[in-house]
Amino acid sequence: METTRTPRTSAKVLAIIRQSLNGEQQDYTQGSISRAVFLLAIPMILELSLESVFAVVDMFFVGKLGQNAIATVGLTESVITIVYSVAIGLSTAATAIVARRIGEKNTAGAAHAGAQSLLVAALVIIITSITGAVFGDKILELMGASAEVVRDGAIFTRIMFGGSAAIMLLFLINGIFRGAGDAAMAMRSLWIASIINIILCPIFIHFFGLKGAAIATVIGRSTGVIYQCYHLFKGSGILKFNNEHFRFDPAIVKSIINIAWPATLQFIIASGSWIVLAKLVAETGGTTASAGYQIAIRNVVFFILPAWGLSNAAATLVGQNLGANQVERAQQSVFLTAKYNAIFMSFVMLLFVFCAYPIISFFTKDAAIMQYGAKALQIIGTGYIFYGIAMVMTQALNGAGDTRTPTIINFVCFWLFQVPLAWYLSKATGLRSTGAFIAVPAAETLIALVAWYYFRKGKWKEVKV
Repeated sequence: METTRTPRTSAKVLAIIRQSLNGEQQDYTQGSISRAVFLLAIPMILELSLESVFAVVDMFFVGKLGQNAIATVGLTESVITIVYSVAIGLSTAATAIVARRIGEKNTAGAAHAGAQSLLVAALVIIITSITGAVFGDKILELMGASAEVVRDGAIFTRIMFGGSAAIMLLFLINGIFRGAGDAAMAMRSLWIASIINIILCPIFIHFFGLKGAAIATVIGRSTGVIYQCYHLFKGSGILKFNNEHFRFDPAIVKSIINIAWPATLQFIIASGSWIVLAKLVAETGGTTASAGYQIAIRNVVFFILPAWGLSNAAATLVGQNLGANQVERAQQSVFLTAKYNAIFMSFVMLLFVFCAYPIISFFTKDAAIMQYGAKALQIIGTGYIFYGIAMVMTQALNGAGDTRTPTIINFVCFWLFQVPLAWYLSKATGLRSTGAFIAVPAAETLIALVAWYYFRKGKWKEVKV
């Protein structure tokens, strides 16, 4: 009996994987919830998994350039996460509105909302690109970088910020695809960007040094954006943009901004707290501790991004099912996704706690950097199960268009809890950089518990977008 059941189960799993990667149009408001979660989650996880691979590969090659280069990349990316925050905020708004229109079976309205979000993004892109390109050295100085790091790394920072249009558009357009349920297209876009990154990164670093890593990143992401735009305007997917969709629509723009600004603030709040932590580590442990911490964070991101992909599936399912008036189905989708994410993250937690030194040693042979990196990885890794639950709950609220609740949660848990705790432990107790590491799992656990509570209260069910 079991031998018959196993091949059948394997065949079903393979069929779901094949279907999810083919990008076939699906109605996620009907049928098995587990199947809907996996159809969306598989390409979303794979989408962000290769981004994770690139982050690790990039740090591997940058690590060959020494601790100043590692610190430069880490400090720059700590700040450029503000750009990511704006991109994710706009992407969250686009996903919520597009998903709601798709659930209502209004594909023209979904395309119109997606196009209007691109208009909003254009203004933000101009501001961030010019500011970062001009003040790259000042950004590193504000982050507490040494004079050597500023001297060697300013060009890297300027190029990364100057090319921030590619970052913003890549994430925003993928948010549009996800809202439409076309997770496979979002996956292919980011895969193209990341593969080109991975190929060009060692080549450009060899010829141009640290700035070569930035050039490779901008080229890779820009290529992904070109691919996205082709499919938005010329492709045969569920969404197809035309000139009429870009006619300025004040009502839609207002709706996008109403959802996007709390979502952007939500991620800026989180990113800002990570900036403070990176600064505390640099101040209390020096460049060596900062380099070890940045290597650890790259590995943290490596495993968080796939879990974030699973969380994005919850956002799409909530939005589309609310649009179809399937409220109970939306809630069940979130609880099931949270369960899957917690299981995945529990394995990651064990890996980080027991294999920290072998992981860090892959990126550096400097004993002092290894010690800081392994300690950071072990401490931060203890909260991984809670990270997974928190991501699903907050993304579910975002997918419903309730971006204000997660924003308040982030402000309280990061700025009123994590930052003061990190400062106290690192400055007042003698723990130094270790104190900053400890504050991370403490805050993420609190976020998971609070987000779970507010999701269970159910006010997100009443949000109109």
